Amino acid sequence: MTDQFVLGLIQLPANADDRDALPEAETRIREAAKQGAQIMVLPELFRAPYFPQQMTPDHHRYAEAIPGPTTDRLGALAKELSVVIIASLYEEAAPGLYFNTAAVLDADGSYLGKYRKMHIPDDPLFYEKFYFTPGDNDGDNYPVFHTQYAKIGVLICWDQWFPEAARLSAMNGAELLVYPTAIATIEEEGAAQHAMQKDAWRTAQRAHAISNGIYVAAVNRAGTEGELDFWGGSFACGPQGEILEEAGSSGNETLIVPCERQRIEDTRHWWPYFRDRRVDSYGPLLQRWGKN
Repeated sequence: MTDQFVLGLIQLPANADDRDALPEAETRIREAAKQGAQIMVLPELFRAPYFPQQMTPDHHRYAEAIPGPTTDRLGALAKELSVVIIASLYEEAAPGLYFNTAAVLDADGSYLGKYRKMHIPDDPLFYEKFYFTPGDNDGDNYPVFHTQYAKIGVLICWDQWFPEAARLSAMNGAELLVYPTAIATIEEEGAAQHAMQKDAWRTAQRAHAISNGIYVAAVNRAGTEGELDFWGGSFACGPQGEILEEAGSSGNETLIVPCERQRIEDTRHWWPYFRDRRVDSYGPLLQRWGKN
C-alpha cells in the first residue's frame, strides 16, 4: 500500500420514480475513477427506492442474493477500473430472511465479503425492523476488509450513532470507516429540528474519527422521496475530525478525497487514546443499562 488512498463518495439522488439506479451508479463510478478515486462508496440501498417508508411484503422484490447479480456486475467494473466498490444492497439470505447488507468488491474484481447492518431502527417512515434481521456477520460482528488500497471498516446508517461499533472496527485494524447512508427529515418537524439533526449527525461521526484516529466517510442520498427529504451532505473527515470534503443537500455530487495514511499514525501519537483506555473498567458496557 502507498501512503495515500483516494475516496470517491457517490451521492445519488432520491429514487422517487422507482428506477433501477445501478446504471447511474456505474456511470458515476467511471467518472470518479477518471478523477483518481480508488475507493468508491455508494449510499445505503442505492439500487432501489428507500422502501422501508411502508410496511408491505411486496417490497421484498428488491432483495437479492449476495454474492449475486449486482456484485457480479460491480465486481467486473471494479476489475476493469482497478477500484474498490462498496455497495449497499437488500440481501435475501433465505426465503423470509433478509438483511441490510454492504458488499465489498476489491480492485481486482474479487468479492471480499459483506457487512450486515447491526443496529436496525424502527421510527416513523423508517420501518426497517419489518424488513431487516440484525446482522450476524458470521461471528465477526465488525469485520475489516483488507482491500488493495486501505483497510476498511464498513458500517451502515443507524450504526453511525453507536460509538462501540466504530471503536471495535478501529480495534480490528480499520484505517477508514465508511457509512452508506439513507437519512432524511420529515417536513412537519420544522427547520430548527432539521438543522439540529443534521448537525448531530455530522458531529457524531466526526467524534468517531477523533476518538479512534481514523478517516470517516458518510454517503447519503439527496432529494425528496415520498414523505422523506434526504439531506445529502455526504462528507469525509480526517483523524482529527477535520472536514475534508462535503457535498450539498440536493442532486448528484461526487466527492474525490485524498487521504494520507501517515496522518493516522501521527494523530495517534499526539492523542494516544488507545494507550490510555481502561479496558479493565468497561465490563458494564455489556449490560443493557447500569445497575443504578
